[in-house]
Amino acid sequence: MATTTYTPRLKRSYREQVVPALQKRFNYSSPMQVPKLEKICINQGVGDAVSDKKLIEGAVKEVTMITGQKAVATISRKDISNFKLRKGVAIGVKVTLRGDKMYEFLDRLISTSLPRIRDFRGINEKGFDGRGNYTLGVTEQIIFPEIDIDKVNKIMGMDITFVTSADSDEEALALLAEFGLPFKNQKK
Repeated sequence: MATTTYTPRLKRSYREQVVPALQKRFNYSSPMQVPKLEKICINQGVGDAVSDKKLIEGAVKEVTMITGQKAVATISRKDISNFKLRKGVAIGVKVTLRGDKMYEFLDRLISTSLPRIRDFRGINEKGFDGRGNYTLGVTEQIIFPEIDIDKVNKIMGMDITFVTSADSDEEALALLAEFGLPFKNQKK
């Protein structure tokens, strides 16, 4: 009896469709030259956590539910008196996804979460950093179906960074567009 192992849909799609399409478009001599998605980093700043410690616990729980991986609280490195911030205080939440969990999160983001954004017309192409990485800002965590809107204490946004092995923003844009991220003004 042969057992079949589970492969995320987008991981299979990357091998079967994205690699040949990008190899043809950018004239790569080998499939190994095609850029790949290395990791997805989710970061949520919780500025009000300075005065209310329970916000961090709620944010860790929510980001853990959204990503399927345990989130970690980020700690302030220095004192900033204007923000009433002390060194060593938890001020945010982060998680880094790699491998199958990364592809699963990307699939859920594209197919269910982004379409739930009110008046959604595509994501902006200006979030590239010049080295092939893309950051997407989400204004409300309630777009994710894993979040129960009745149990949300405070609506907070988050940054989702896609780290790729691409050398240029053009290659990274082509890679993310092939995965199905709905960019504005997309030429297909």
